[in-house]
Amino acid sequence: MDKGAQRQPQIRFNYRIRVPEVRVIAADGTQLGIMSSQEAIRLAMDQSLDLVEVNPKADPPVCKVMDFGKFKYEQKKMLNEQKKKQTIVEIKEVKVRPKTDDHDVETKIRHIRRFLEEGNKAKITVRFRGREITHPEKGEEVLREIITELEGTIVIEQKPALEGKTMTMLIAPKPGAIKRPAAPAETDPAAPR
Repeated sequence: MDKGAQRQPQIRFNYRIRVPEVRVIAADGTQLGIMSSQEAIRLAMDQSLDLVEVNPKADPPVCKVMDFGKFKYEQKKMLNEQKKKQTIVEIKEVKVRPKTDDHDVETKIRHIRRFLEEGNKAKITVRFRGREITHPEKGEEVLREIITELEGTIVIEQKPALEGKTMTMLIAPKPGAIKRPAAPAETDPAAPR
């Protein structure tokens, strides 16, 4: 098992439910009231279904009469839907130097703009070599140029900071300012040409 994976809470059903009393909901959704666990399990077994604990934190725990296999399938399906709807924001890094040529800086700005359009954040790193560190204002100048070009479309999450021989800044897309390009329309192969 992956160490980083979160462990899902164990769902108790049938004889794994060890509390003496439970609140029971029928398969059709009607409340059956509070009854002993054994009586509720017997009721579920008579209908060829399972007694599944749906809210273990309630007092008494809430259990529902249902098909446990179908319940697990529905839960897995719901988790997959939630994963699909999640957006993963990556931090893309762009490196420049204080002496980077204007044309190269424009190219880097185009890359940054593309990263932002994809919904990612951009970390801009200015690397100083040798004696260049004695003029950190040159690095700030490059960062200012980038900020000016992207003005109105970015939010500065981390202001330029000098750490050792590097100066870094973190920017993110401004909500609603950058329009994502529409997906190209798929052509119908049966359509006449």
